[in-house]
Amino acid sequence: MSSLVVSSLSVSRGGLPIITEASLSAASGEISVILGANGAGKTTLLEGLSGVIPVEGGMIAIDGAEIQSARPGVRARAGLLHVEQGRTVFRQLSTEDNLRVGLHADERLETAYALFPELVQRKAVRAGLLSGGEQQMLVIARALLGRPKVLMIDEMSAGLAPVVVTRLMTAVRKLADKGLAVVLVEQFAALALAIGNRAYVMRRGRVVYDGDCSTLRRAPDELHRLYLGG
Repeated sequence: MSSLVVSSLSVSRGGLPIITEASLSAASGEISVILGANGAGKTTLLEGLSGVIPVEGGMIAIDGAEIQSARPGVRARAGLLHVEQGRTVFRQLSTEDNLRVGLHADERLETAYALFPELVQRKAVRAGLLSGGEQQMLVIARALLGRPKVLMIDEMSAGLAPVVVTRLMTAVRKLADKGLAVVLVEQFAALALAIGNRAYVMRRGRVVYDGDCSTLRRAPDELHRLYLGG
């Protein structure tokens, strides 16, 4: 059973402490949702986990093996993949060639097309010409082809229409139902809580809530208080 366990993680950026003593987990078959206002430290947390920026303390483990001192490529090979903000695609390459970049030796492109059949008719189109929603499907599908154990997705809904966001949420839930552990940072709290299992709320670099998504979903006033404090 694949899992991510993070304990007492601290991360700084530009010499300033951003994440302080953060602990969380993501289990196989489940979605761990990370919520919080802008500037709460959500993106910095994911970047610390994937190795984009170094961590100053704490533990990160995949299936019990600690990786907090490993290089980003080693973490990825251990099964921790990070879909960053911004829908980074190779704009001059076709959709299918973008997928091939992430292809694991014994994986097949059909895996990506099964998750997002919308991409089939766009396979020969340059990725830079895809819509924002199609580009987001592409980067998630490309990460999937790397055969992750834990998939971290940062703000996949940014700038997208609600109908597209709903489509992406459905796909992410499907990935978890097939056994993937997912860490989802999301601005659409209600939609994320509806598909998630465990919720974490961050404020000023600290985790101030750790509990069931369903509980927090039924308490919007509490969610608002957690965002703002007081």
